[in-house]
Amino acid sequence: MEEQKNSSYQISLPLILCIGLAAGVLIGASLTNKSGSEDISNDVQKFREVLSLVKNEYVDEAETNVLVEDAIGHMLGKLDPHSSYISAQDQVAANEDLRGNFEGIGIEFNIFHDTLVVVAALSGGPSESVGLRSGDKIVKVNDKIIAGVGLTTPEVPKILKGPKGTEVKIEVVRSGSNDPILFTIIRDRIPQFSVDATYMITPEIGYIKVNRFSQTTHQEVKEAIEKLKKEGMTKLVLDLQGNPGGYLDQAVGIADEFLQKGEKIVFTKGQEKKYDEDHGATAMGDFERGELIVLVNESSASASEIVAGALQDNDRALIVGRRSYGKGLVQRPFRLNDGSELRLTISRYYTPSGRSIQKPYDDLDEYDKDISKRYKHGEFFSADSIHFNDSLKFETANGRSVYGGGGIMPDYFVPLDTTITSKYFNRLFNANVLREYAFTFAEQNQSQLKGKGYNEYLKSFEVNDAMLSRVVVMGINNKIDPQPKDLQKNKRLFQIYLKAEIARNVWDNKSFYPIINETNEVLQQAIKLFDRIPELNRSKM
Repeated sequence: MEEQKNSSYQISLPLILCIGLAAGVLIGASLTNKSGSEDISNDVQKFREVLSLVKNEYVDEAETNVLVEDAIGHMLGKLDPHSSYISAQDQVAANEDLRGNFEGIGIEFNIFHDTLVVVAALSGGPSESVGLRSGDKIVKVNDKIIAGVGLTTPEVPKILKGPKGTEVKIEVVRSGSNDPILFTIIRDRIPQFSVDATYMITPEIGYIKVNRFSQTTHQEVKEAIEKLKKEGMTKLVLDLQGNPGGYLDQAVGIADEFLQKGEKIVFTKGQEKKYDEDHGATAMGDFERGELIVLVNESSASASEIVAGALQDNDRALIVGRRSYGKGLVQRPFRLNDGSELRLTISRYYTPSGRSIQKPYDDLDEYDKDISKRYKHGEFFSADSIHFNDSLKFETANGRSVYGGGGIMPDYFVPLDTTITSKYFNRLFNANVLREYAFTFAEQNQSQLKGKGYNEYLKSFEVNDAMLSRVVVMGINNKIDPQPKDLQKNKRLFQIYLKAEIARNVWDNKSFYPIINETNEVLQQAIKLFDRIPELNRSKM
C-alpha cells in the first residue's frame, strides 16, 4: 500500500456508529478544515447521543470501545478496498515490514515436530553474538516451556520480539551436547531487507529481486545496481513479481535510477488540491542507459505498478509477465489520539501517459474475487482473453498504445506455467516436510558442501533418487501417502526446490534464487527478450 510521508429503534447500531464515526475521524484528519467540521457537526452529535444511550440504557453491559472499533472498520469498508483502520495494539506489526527493520533477537526459524528450530542466526544480530547456532532447538523462553505444546509460527514473534535493550532468556538443546544451554540475549534492532537477490545471470545480464517497497528499498536497489555494474552488468532484469507495493517515495526513487532528468514518473490527484503531486526524474540515475526488463504478474501491485508504468510509458523498459493487480489508490496514515491509525485513501495515481491503473471497485465483493475471476476466465494462460476499452487507450512517449482501467499489461505476455504444479509437492510443502528434509541434510553435510563452495554446488550438485526416497518416508511419517506418479512427473520441481532450499540453509537466502529461478518461467522467457529492446525505439540506448 502506498503511504505518503509526511430499545425500540428498528435500526442497525453499527451503521449509526459508522455515520457518526466517519465525521469524527475526518475531523481529526482534516485538522484545520473548519468548514468541513461544521458540515458534519450534526452527525458527530448524533453519534454521541447513540453511544451514550447504548452505554447508559442498553439492557446488557456494552463494550462501547469494541463497538467503536467495529464501526470504524465497517465504515471504511463502504469507501474503497484499501482504506483501513489499525488498532493501537496492531500498530507495531502493521508498520514493521515497511520500516525495514524490527526489534528482536535476530534469528530465522522453523517449527519441526512441535519444536522451534533455529535455521540461522542473522549476521551481526544479538543471537549470533551470544553463540546461537543453526540447528539449535529452543525449548524454553523465560523459563516457559515452548516445545511440545503446539507452538505455531504466528506465536513465535510474540515471545521473541520486544523493544531494543530488553532481555530474554532462552534454553536450547544442541546436537552433541548432553545438557541444555542457557542464553541471555539483549534484543536489538534487526534489519529486514527488501531486495531478496542480486546476482549475474550471464556475464552481462544482472538480476535484482525486490519483495516490497520499504523505507530502505531505494538504497538497497542502488547498492545492488552498483554491485552488478562492478561485475560487468550491461543489461538488467528487475523482478517485481509478487511485490505488493509499499512507500510511494521509494517507487519514485527507484524509477528515477532508470530515467533521465525531466521524464515523468507518476502524478496523483485527490479531492483536496494539497494531495495533487507530480513526480519526475531528477539528476543522473545509476542505470539510465543499460537495457532493462521488468517482470510483473497478477500479484504485483501499487508501488510495483508505479515503477512498471513509468518505465513502460517512457519506453525505457520492456515489461514482461502477466497483467498486474491494478491498485492505484494512495493511502495516507492519520494517527489517532489513542495510538491507532487510519489509513485513508486521499488520491489516485496516474502513469506519465495519464493512465489510472486502479481497477474498478464499484462492487467490493467482486473486487475481492477479481484475481480468481481472471484465472477462471483464462487470462493467466492467454493474452487474447484480455480486452481493454478503447476509451482507456493512451500512448507512450514513442507512440505505442497502452491501456488504463486495471493494472499494467505487459509488453510481452508469459502464461502461467502449469507443467510444474504438483498436489503431492504442495502437501509435503504445507506439512513442512520438504524444508525439514533440506534443513537436516544441510546440517549433516554443511562442512563438506561449504568446503566445495557455492559455485561448485551450483554447477554439479544434484538431488538424487535416494534423497527423494527419504523425502517420501518423511512424508509417510507425517501421514502423507506416497504419490509415485506425481513425484516422477514433477521430479524436476522437487529436485530444484530441494537443491535451492539446501543452499539457503548452507549459505544464505540469496543463494536460494539462482537455483529456484530455473522454475521461474517469466524470468527464463525474459532472458531471451533483450533483442526486443530496440523495439522501444530508445535512441539513447
